[in-house]
Amino acid sequence: MLQKIITQYEPITLEQMSGIKLMNRTDTKFVTTERLLLELLQLARGDYFAQDIDGQRIARYFTAYFDTADQAMYTMHQNGHLNRQKVRIRSYVDSHLDFLEVKTKNNHRRTKKKRVSIADFDATNPPHNIIFRRQNEQFVAFDEFLRAHLRFAPETLTQQLENNFNRITLVNKARTERLTIDTGLRFRNLVSGKERDLTGLAIIELKRDGLQPSPILELLRQLRIWPQGFSKYCMGQAFTNDRLKRNRFKERMRYVERLLDSNC
Repeated sequence: MLQKIITQYEPITLEQMSGIKLMNRTDTKFVTTERLLLELLQLARGDYFAQDIDGQRIARYFTAYFDTADQAMYTMHQNGHLNRQKVRIRSYVDSHLDFLEVKTKNNHRRTKKKRVSIADFDATNPPHNIIFRRQNEQFVAFDEFLRAHLRFAPETLTQQLENNFNRITLVNKARTERLTIDTGLRFRNLVSGKERDLTGLAIIELKRDGLQPSPILELLRQLRIWPQGFSKYCMGQAFTNDRLKRNRFKERMRYVERLLDSNC
């Protein structure tokens, strides 16, 4: 059904997308069900383009998250620190593009992302034992990249969590905002061995230029879909590792469970 609706949108290419610069960007996340997402997409059809890459409107993503052995990056988020970081490998599965990324959120709630390309990474059969030591030319480059942008020593990082999801990207007709819509979230914790499937949930992120008018905001209000934070790394950890402190995320976890129950 999702595929059928999204093919009814006018397409926009990656080349056309590259010309859209959101210089004063604000980001807002919304969490809802796939059932309500279908209603939203029907209502928004006349106001948005759908990103199309070689005829595909729904792209597959894979992410491997790294942290220190004592989950220092997770703990900073759990304890409410605004100035925090995340390290991940992000794979655009269908495009065969893979990047090592560092995301830094400052105390003004602005997020900056730095990344470097990875060669010979297979997201469909990912390795589970990556260690950032200077063992070859590529990892020398990774070491230098991480030391330039990360506040943690590269050799302290271990793989913690994997996730897979599907993404739709929309652009409004005025080209002042982008929407990313993630569905089919599945997590695998490499420390606890536990897995969690959140199929039925939809994560919507609105990225717009300042306070420009947004067609989607009124539609979200009509459907009673409210802003809600959702870090894939932290929520994935909270759902799959019972040993971690989760106070900050427990109400959000209960909210997700209620949404999934209502989507049945």
